Amino acid sequence: MSAQRMTRGYLSISPLARGGLQAVTFIMLALPLAGCGTGALWDKFTAKDDTFVEEPADKIYNEGLYLMNEKKDMKAANKKFEEVDRQHPYSDWARKSLLMSAYASYQGGDYDGCIGAATRYVTLHPGSPDAAYAQYLIAASHYDQIPDISRDQSRTEKAIASLEEVIRKYPTSEYATSAKAKIEGARDQLAGKEMNVGRYYMQKRDYTAAINRYKAVVTQYQTTRHVEEALYRLTEAYMAIGIVGEAQTAAAVLGHNFPDSRWYKDAYNLVKSGGLEPSENQGSWISKTFKKMGLG
Repeated sequence: MSAQRMTRGYLSISPLARGGLQAVTFIMLALPLAGCGTGALWDKFTAKDDTFVEEPADKIYNEGLYLMNEKKDMKAANKKFEEVDRQHPYSDWARKSLLMSAYASYQGGDYDGCIGAATRYVTLHPGSPDAAYAQYLIAASHYDQIPDISRDQSRTEKAIASLEEVIRKYPTSEYATSAKAKIEGARDQLAGKEMNVGRYYMQKRDYTAAINRYKAVVTQYQTTRHVEEALYRLTEAYMAIGIVGEAQTAAAVLGHNFPDSRWYKDAYNLVKSGGLEPSENQGSWISKTFKKMGLG
């Protein structure tokens, strides 16, 4: 039989017969492999994993509370709360655990972890009664990272924005009151930064730059404890460059609003040393600023 006829004969095999032939070939090839460990590999692949045992959600959750409250082990507690979410997603226990995870992170000083968990909570459960607290935890995490006045204050500005978000979203909640108090503290920090830079410029005798810093305190942070000194420093700087009208106004506004302040006594003596008296110019930006705020 020629090679051509053999080829034609093979090609004339019916599809059904050809499928059977291929199946037999596969089985024959597989048999030697079985002796090489394929059977053990298959058994391992199909074996049931007995290492994972699902636990009740409330049990894991309460273990997390115990570790957090009694052992003060925030990292271990967090693992338990995360386990609730892993084993019982979309359950009410998972929701509670997510909030507790944020709280445990905050208590443990893991502010980024707290912000992440609390943000996720607010996103997933915006209508929850605890959403206000989660939002507050985000703001508190930023607030607790406010640096001293010698460093960049971008974190302070972020804290203020987060605290304002608490007030905007949950104005009647108990956390809104606390947020307002923290905002005042953060604003005081920003004013302190401006004063610190202003004093630096005063030492360098760059009075114009110093005035701009003190002006920022007077126009933006009137309710902080730094405004008294800012008015005195304005008196000092304006006297130094010979703009005595503004110096007199700064001293007069300081005396009107803070008559018992030691800064007023210093401002008064400084103006008097130049043969002048504190006198408010109603057209001065200082006077206008305080009248706008209802303080002048």
